[in-house]
Amino acid sequence: MLRFYNSLTQKKEKFVPNEEGKVKLYTCGPTVYDTAHIGNFRTFLFEDFLKRVLIALGFEVFHIMNITDVDDKTIQKARDKQKSLSKITDHYTKIFKRDSAELKIIPADVYPAATKHIRGMINMIQKLMDKGHAYKTDDGSVFFSIESFKGYGSLTNINVSKMRQSKRVESDEYSLDNPRDFALWKAHKEEDIDVFWDSPWGRGRPGWHIECSAMSVEYLGNHFDIHCGGVDNKFPHHENEIAQSVCALGTPFVNYWLHAEYLLVNGGKMSKSLGNYYCLSDLYEKGFTTEEIRYILLSTHYRTKVDFRLDKQHEAKKVIQRIQELKSRLESISSSVSTGFPDETNSFNLALENDLDSPKAMSVFFDWIRKTNIKVDKNKLIAKKAAEGLNFIAYFDSIYGLLPKKESIPQDILDLVAEREEARRNGEWEKSDRLRNLIASEGWLVKDTPSGSKLSVK
Repeated sequence: MLRFYNSLTQKKEKFVPNEEGKVKLYTCGPTVYDTAHIGNFRTFLFEDFLKRVLIALGFEVFHIMNITDVDDKTIQKARDKQKSLSKITDHYTKIFKRDSAELKIIPADVYPAATKHIRGMINMIQKLMDKGHAYKTDDGSVFFSIESFKGYGSLTNINVSKMRQSKRVESDEYSLDNPRDFALWKAHKEEDIDVFWDSPWGRGRPGWHIECSAMSVEYLGNHFDIHCGGVDNKFPHHENEIAQSVCALGTPFVNYWLHAEYLLVNGGKMSKSLGNYYCLSDLYEKGFTTEEIRYILLSTHYRTKVDFRLDKQHEAKKVIQRIQELKSRLESISSSVSTGFPDETNSFNLALENDLDSPKAMSVFFDWIRKTNIKVDKNKLIAKKAAEGLNFIAYFDSIYGLLPKKESIPQDILDLVAEREEARRNGEWEKSDRLRNLIASEGWLVKDTPSGSKLSVK
């Protein structure tokens, strides 16, 4: 039974999609004013993990990830750089998609950009005004009245009675301590440069929160299955999404809200001033691989803070090497195809079905690796079981994405391996050891098996 911790109800619930076998998923995408950092990618990788698990369990997933290409931050960046908004946002959208591909994140089915969906936002705002949930101010802005929605604060347990009645907030992001009426439409101001659209209330632009509501319902309908984001999105963004969507549409909006915890660096907050602010390119320059980054960010439960440390690379490298080595050993035992899986696959799935318990699932998998290696060492693993084991490794990797793509082996390395095998056949053990060391110095490990030498990346 697949269960998720629903942030809205604050408990684990059995997952039942609106349509059997199909999942409609919305994930808050990047605000494209800068390069996404690994804290952002902790959330994006959690969402990728969720999606991979759903697919592995047989669901058909329709996934929408928005691109926030107009908000306070993107406009400020355009103003600071003296460039058009689209030049800024197009540039960082390309970087985000490149980095996502590097991290093996399965692409969303649609990446709707906010600037392409202004009409839908205006229509939703008009519905809110018609129903008495929003009001226009003298300057032509439109605000949502949180007092008009009795369910406001249900996601984050806010005490609306502490609201300052005389205050409104135009900023896209603001404090949980002081919930206030928030902007649905912002009247054009000088600092917004040339970023504006015409509306029934005058020139202006949408507020951040209305963007996700309008785009999610356009592609997924008024009431869909799962909405994800980081815990920092809970307030004000997701709280406001719920309020404006329920009031405009008259439906429950989303059934399951899932949120990923923060990423820490060396036990503290990530900060440029502390020199621990990492983008993917920074980690690649330090020698990290995609798979090592995936391991570090996926080995912790998504509702637990991840402490990213550079010295975890060693652990990640060893873990990935263990999987590769067993895979190579099993391939030397069996080249046949099997439809079966080891018994441990059931425990592995049960862990994933329990609110995506990644640490438990990994524990099951690596315990199976340990036991299987012992059987191989004692020549007690038959070909059928080896083939089932290869299926388990492939299944594991379809969810975690930890196995690197097969490297093309340079011809000079293949020549050295052939020369070494010839030396071994002739009993030239000193030459064989020297060639092994030479191969290792080029970044390749050679392992002798009954079926010949096997190479793996060092």
